[in-house]
Amino acid sequence: MTPDGSPRRFTTTRWSIVLAAGAGASSGGRGADAALAALCEMYWYPLYAYLRSHGRSPEDAQDLTQSFFARLLEKNVIQHADPARGRFRAFLLTSLKNFAANERDRAQASKRGGDAIRVSLEFDAAEDRLQLEIPTDETPERVFDRRWALTLLDRVFAELREEAVRGRKERQFEALKPYLTGDAPQLSYAETGEQLGMSEGAIKVAVHRLRRRFRDLVHDEIAHTVASPEEIDDELRHLWSAVRR
Repeated sequence: MTPDGSPRRFTTTRWSIVLAAGAGASSGGRGADAALAALCEMYWYPLYAYLRSHGRSPEDAQDLTQSFFARLLEKNVIQHADPARGRFRAFLLTSLKNFAANERDRAQASKRGGDAIRVSLEFDAAEDRLQLEIPTDETPERVFDRRWALTLLDRVFAELREEAVRGRKERQFEALKPYLTGDAPQLSYAETGEQLGMSEGAIKVAVHRLRRRFRDLVHDEIAHTVASPEEIDDELRHLWSAVRR
């Protein structure tokens, strides 16, 4: 369901637009460029984390990530995407692996990237984030999946916070957020209600609505990265599996 209570429809998504542009359909152009740029902004950090966990130095991973996106943002590259395997996550990781395996592509991508859409990549912040993460024995592929999942959830929480700010309910959102994340302190409904000046019943209703909105936003974020509605549930399962690892 959408925020106004109407049934959710699977509209043309960013990845659908990109796939159509790669196939030479009329829906390309600036719309496809903007859709691809929006997707890349969400995925560049998981790809950077993949390269770092693969043993690349910060400088090498930064250079390779930047060159990869300069090449990817050319329309002729998208024509190699397979609509039958329309998950943007899988397409990007496979493309990066192929790109990294051929070091000569890096120089070519840098030369070709002058007229491409630029994606702002905050590498200093990315390296700081990596240093704060607890080291694991995960494979680079699992690191990528986990960072993809957490990045997507970060976007959802940012949207929830923005909605709360617009509705002048930021304090309520911060108090109810632990019921979504499981973070401590997770007070009882009565204790949270006392903090916010609300009844226990009102808190229960507010948490229920927040959880429903959270699920809707996660669903919508996933929908942007697949080519058909049939793939959404599978990607949702993959998302939660990656988070719980």
